[in-house]
Amino acid sequence: MEPIRVHSGLVYPMNRANVDTDQIIPKQFLKRIERQGFGQFLFYHWRFDEEGEKRDSFSMNDKKYTDASILVAGDNFGCGSSREHAPWAILDYGFRVVIAPSFADIFYNNCVKNGILPVQLSEDETQAIIKKAEQQKLELTIDLEKQLVVEEEEFNFSFDISDYHKQMLLNGWDEIAVTLTHEDKITAYEERQHLTG
Repeated sequence: MEPIRVHSGLVYPMNRANVDTDQIIPKQFLKRIERQGFGQFLFYHWRFDEEGEKRDSFSMNDKKYTDASILVAGDNFGCGSSREHAPWAILDYGFRVVIAPSFADIFYNNCVKNGILPVQLSEDETQAIIKKAEQQKLELTIDLEKQLVVEEEEFNFSFDISDYHKQMLLNGWDEIAVTLTHEDKITAYEERQHLTG
C-alpha cells in the first residue's frame, strides 16, 4: 500500500448525504476478484445513462473535475453494505482522500485498510469546501502528520484520527503489515511453544 503523509490535489464536491456503497459501486460490477478496474464503475448509475453514455447533469462528468483526487461529500458517506469494493472503486478512480462530516464505520475502516485517508470535518467546514469547489477549481493540501486540511486563501481545518489508523496510513501498512511489525515477538512465542510442546 502506498503511504500517505501530505496529499495535495483537486477537489471534487459531492453535496449529497447518505451515499451508500451500492451507489458508490453497483452490485452488478462486483464479480471481479482483483482490486483493480473498479474505478470505471464508480457512481455508475449517476455518471452514465441506460446506454452507457455520460450524463451531462452529473457534475463528476464536468471536465473541470478531471484528475480530482480529493472527494468531499455529505454526512454518513459509505453507509449500507460492508463491501470493500467501494473503497477499491474510489481509489482506482484516483481519489486518495475522502472528506465528510461522518462516515459509516465499516466504510471508514475499509478506506484505511486500502490506503485512502478518510477525513472527518464538521458540517460547516465540509459545506464551506463544497461550496467553494462548486464555484471554482479548488486545490487542498491534507497533512496527515499535522492533521490539517489547508487551502492557502481560506481554509485551515484540523481533524482527528486514531493513532492506529494514522500509523497505518503514514507507513502504507495493511493489517498483515501491522502484524509483521511484531514478527520478533511472534517468532519468540512460536519458539517457546515448540520447546514446551
